[in-house]
Amino acid sequence: MPAVMPSASVPLPIQELTGDAALIERSWTEPERFADVFDRYYSEIHGFVCRRLGPTLADDVASETFLIAFDRRRRYRLSQPSARPWLYGIASNLVSRHRRAELRRYRALARADVTAVVDGGTEHVAARLDAEALRGRLAAALVEIADRDREVLLLVAWAQLSCEEAAQAVGIPAGTARSRLHRARRRTRVALGKDYVREDDR
Repeated sequence: MPAVMPSASVPLPIQELTGDAALIERSWTEPERFADVFDRYYSEIHGFVCRRLGPTLADDVASETFLIAFDRRRRYRLSQPSARPWLYGIASNLVSRHRRAELRRYRALARADVTAVVDGGTEHVAARLDAEALRGRLAAALVEIADRDREVLLLVAWAQLSCEEAAQAVGIPAGTARSRLHRARRRTRVALGKDYVREDDR
């Protein structure tokens, strides 16, 4: 009698689950186990949100990310051992609700006065001013990049997700994510100056 293949909808046996998937599966019946996922990722999710929205909104958005994740934990795809793309996807969706605040933050960084007095030696001051100027140009570039392209760029550049993980986070095909990332990188390099423009971006 031929073996019956398991349905794709049947969860993996618990002994086959690894990493975050195992924790999340256990949290279905032991909710307190989700605290391990919170402890593992809260700081980096908070840091990502803080870079995009500033400290005022970061606490609330990061906390809401994990509240939503806890409520949706039974819908987590157990075939994914790492919960990072899933959590960043939730966080990114929440950040998108604060688009005006995010763009105001980037515009403020772009307008920042880089000629302010900086303590330290001449070389230190020069390096600091160069860094501030670069940050201002980057912030100005982020304002001009399309929202959907900027989302993929920041998930890769700031959250350190792979392009495939960023695609998973925002729920798009990997090829679409690669196209968006390429457009965003090209716009960013042009804004930062010719030294950042590669031959394949021209």
